Amino acid sequence: MPPSDWIRRWSHLVRPGGTVLDVACGTGRHLRWFHERNHFVTGVDIAQAAIDSISELGEAICADIENGPWPLTGRTFDAVVVTNYLWRALLPKIVASVAPGGVLLYETFAAGNETVGKPGRADFLLQPGELLGACAGLRVVAYEDGFLTEPERFVQRIAAVRAPLEAPRAPRRLPL
Repeated sequence: MPPSDWIRRWSHLVRPGGTVLDVACGTGRHLRWFHERNHFVTGVDIAQAAIDSISELGEAICADIENGPWPLTGRTFDAVVVTNYLWRALLPKIVASVAPGGVLLYETFAAGNETVGKPGRADFLLQPGELLGACAGLRVVAYEDGFLTEPERFVQRIAAVRAPLEAPRAPRRLPL
């Protein structure tokens, strides 16, 4: 499966050569995309087979992030990528994993999807504006909440950046 159009569209926001975390990475379609563009990649997934399939790309972590501890405590990344995955309790940890100057690229199913397919349980569908609320403190570059036709699905997706650490100020020029 090719990388998400949303992830490809906003991948230019990631610092060249920067670190990329893919949460619930599966077999690594986005890790491969970023690895091919010379980024250092880390993937986390519950499935050992998925982790085995991406281990040659970079750091591959097998972890049950829904029931166990967050395996990346204290670490931040130049990009955090999440697609087709929602576990609300992790949203603050995912957002906190975005480094200063980094970007969150998130795309998953939204309310309404139950009318066209799976997932259909409210536990796995973002409510209107929910992703925006989770990204409070980040600057939203792009946000969409609506229906897509190929394949039919309701999604919310966001590209949001964390402010960089304060840059050094240029010396002031004094008049002569």
